[in-house]
Amino acid sequence: MADKKLPLTDTQVAQLAEQMADKVKESANQIWLAGLGAYSKAEQEGSKLFDALVQDGEKLEAKTRALVDKPLSVAKETVETVRARASGSWDKVEKAFDLRVSKALHRLNIPTRSDVDELHERVAQLTDELRRVTELVEKRKTPRNKS
Repeated sequence: MADKKLPLTDTQVAQLAEQMADKVKESANQIWLAGLGAYSKAEQEGSKLFDALVQDGEKLEAKTRALVDKPLSVAKETVETVRARASGSWDKVEKAFDLRVSKALHRLNIPTRSDVDELHERVAQLTDELRRVTELVEKRKTPRNKS
């Protein structure tokens, strides 16, 4: 038949609690002793371990750098190639745009920059010529008025 578990008495519960407390104390004591042992071991062999870790780190860094540097340089070269192509393409687009705008302005009879520059130069020449003619006229007028 089925075994029926009888409820525990207060004494039994107290004994179980005491047993568990003893096991927890024993485990805590073992953990404490393991920590002390690790500290002692680290103190004794700490500098050796530290130096070994540094050497391992240097070796790993060298390997990693070798693995990373090659793909990195390839990536940089690829970026430069793409940048050069994009720059060349952009220049072509820019020239085509300038040409189309220039043609559209010409069809609308809007003067170009060079047309405006030529006009400025011509106006400056005419201004100088007008000034010379005015000076000549003034010189000729002056002697007649005195007579």
